[in-house]
Amino acid sequence: MRQVAIYGKGGIGKSTTTQNLTAAMAEMGKKIMIVGCDPKADSTRLILNGLAQRTVLDTLREEGEEIELEEILKPGYGDIKCVESGGPEPGVGCAGRGIITSINMLEQLGAYTDDLDYVFYDVLGDVVCGGFAMPIREGKAEEIYIVASGEMMAMYAANNISKGIQKFATTGGTRLGGIICNSRKVDNEYEMLKAFAEELGTQLIHFVPRDNVVQRAEINKKTVIDYDPKDPQADEYRTLAKAIDENEMFVIPKPMTQDRLEEILMEYGILG
Repeated sequence: MRQVAIYGKGGIGKSTTTQNLTAAMAEMGKKIMIVGCDPKADSTRLILNGLAQRTVLDTLREEGEEIELEEILKPGYGDIKCVESGGPEPGVGCAGRGIITSINMLEQLGAYTDDLDYVFYDVLGDVVCGGFAMPIREGKAEEIYIVASGEMMAMYAANNISKGIQKFATTGGTRLGGIICNSRKVDNEYEMLKAFAEELGTQLIHFVPRDNVVQRAEINKKTVIDYDPKDPQADEYRTLAKAIDENEMFVIPKPMTQDRLEEILMEYGILG
């Protein structure tokens, strides 16, 4: 079983990328579980065709500790198992604790079955502290992929996340598997992300082009592979899925200084 966490700046398209990627892997015959680690609880919506998944924390609040696995785990497209951690009531407590509570509960209830090929953690924003670092810190996720674009703040966040991976790599055994570019059609975006990944000591594992079919599929509460499997964008996610499945390049990243990051941004035309 490979345990993979997807990180990246808030709003970069992590959840969309994760769901389209896992749909492609399910099509390949892989057995998958997604654990949504965002209090918004939208990490599995497209896999479940819009079903509002009841979160682990809501279930615990309403029913106490005695819950069944079926109450918090729902099968979706391609028989992908879907779990949403959820978060605390607004203004109360740390949302990161929901991740810790959820993973512990899933372990107790036997969700991590031997037949699973992958567990994907879709982790909130670019926070690598507290509970949000839990998949890294506890060694739950052995592989990390960072979703980024050629925008300055997305790359800044990716560099920060790399610092978190570097910090916990020796204790938890976590490694960076690569950067996934979720394109925003920025000038020189491919070249810039490739240079950025190489500077970190990793790879640009795939460049996902921007295409409005992704939004059309989302409006219909589906992944692209479910909505229009013959669309060229579906093949992009298949290529990403294959690249991750066959990936053998796992590194402790070498985060860059702010000055070096800005040099790369200037070289490819974002700054200056």
